[in-house]
Amino acid sequence: MSITEHERQELTEAVHIDPHGIEPIPDADRDSTPVQQFWIWAGANIAPINWVLGALGIVLGLSLIETIVVVALGNLAGCALFGAFCVMGHRTGVNQMVLSRSAFGRRGAYVPGVAQLLLTMGWVGVNTWVVLDLTLGVLDELGVSGGTGLKYVIGFALMAVQAAIAIYGFYLIRTFEKYTVPVAALIMVVMSVLAWTKSDVTWSNSTVHGADKLTSISQLLTAIGIGWGISWFTYSSDYTRFVARRYKDRQVFWATALGMFLPTVWLAALGASIASSGSDTDPSQLVASVFGVMTIPVLLLIMHGPVATNILNLYSCSLAALSVGVKAARWKVTAVAAVVGSGVLVAFIQSESFATSFDNWIVSIVVWISPWAGITLVEYFVLRRGKVDVPALYEPRDRSPYGDVNWPAIVALVLGLAAGWAWEYGLVGPLQGPIAKALGNTDFSWAAGMLVAGGLYWALAGRRVRASTSQRFARS
Repeated sequence: MSITEHERQELTEAVHIDPHGIEPIPDADRDSTPVQQFWIWAGANIAPINWVLGALGIVLGLSLIETIVVVALGNLAGCALFGAFCVMGHRTGVNQMVLSRSAFGRRGAYVPGVAQLLLTMGWVGVNTWVVLDLTLGVLDELGVSGGTGLKYVIGFALMAVQAAIAIYGFYLIRTFEKYTVPVAALIMVVMSVLAWTKSDVTWSNSTVHGADKLTSISQLLTAIGIGWGISWFTYSSDYTRFVARRYKDRQVFWATALGMFLPTVWLAALGASIASSGSDTDPSQLVASVFGVMTIPVLLLIMHGPVATNILNLYSCSLAALSVGVKAARWKVTAVAAVVGSGVLVAFIQSESFATSFDNWIVSIVVWISPWAGITLVEYFVLRRGKVDVPALYEPRDRSPYGDVNWPAIVALVLGLAAGWAWEYGLVGPLQGPIAKALGNTDFSWAAGMLVAGGLYWALAGRRVRASTSQRFARS
């Protein structure tokens, strides 16, 4: 099969290291399309973890219908907000952590930047480790058995592929997702047909009622409903900054929102369907008991998941590092992040109990994203009405019109984080807040953090930001 000249050029470009750091992407280099963005975000969310999180609704006592409705409605909201963040990158050509300087100030933005840096490095280790048992379970069904040694082989092989793609950067990332996601989606179609025809799916068996049902709904919303889209906000503009200006904001919005929404809801529904039949919700048993002859393609899908997700983690990790003042080429920072992620992976394989605890911890600490998101949404869409002086984002702290440390944003972030924690029912004890426990373990941390921080920031900084914006853009 022959390829077109455009495809040949795209493949040639993909194997050159992306030279861009955190500077605004020049118009001449902004050649990405909304369709390419769709593949990027769909690939990042075709992940085995979504099977397990979908099954969570059944585990919490909701019926299959209720689980699918909650996941779908939650993701409608979460993915719509995610699409709005992606629009920021398209309009400005700037990555997400540098855009935070508008609200937090030149050095104040180091606070969310460091949080993003640490979180992405943690996810690299978690996402690689979490599929190892699943992979070994599937290989065992194929007659290939192995223990810790095989885990190391698979883990480091995955890490090497992830690191290589992320080091090359955006162009190879988009090419990888473009050519692998359609294959992964085809496997998902076959998996879904098998699951819904081979399993005794039960649609309406709910075991919780009243206040207990509200608790279950809140926890599912946080895990894979609206909370899932929120967990990706800090990455969004890192990729849409490459979209050509000729495309409209609404095209970017729909491409990214649907890229997030479709695979997340689809895989969650698949996991919930299998769990509703009474099958073991352990992923390796799930694959072995239901998919039969599809085990090999499913194995490919499983191993594709961490790669497609972690190339975004590694790439965004390097941008976060550069955003907080690290002076190095992006690809070098990515390589260091991969080494750190490999070290985390070794620690996880050596201590499964530590790995589980760390996994639970990192899932819980994404609560910081909600207050940051509330501040960023108010800053960009409400107070500045989508108008950001991009060159000013890069001014030295003593000359930056956005200030050095903007304390209204810091105060709003801290108080929003406190509100989110108070209404969080995390997976570790210290991150189970008093309001959440008092109200039957409900978890509305995402709403509390976002609303409190966003509202406070509007009240504390609104007049000053509106005045400075009107002066700066008076000629426009």
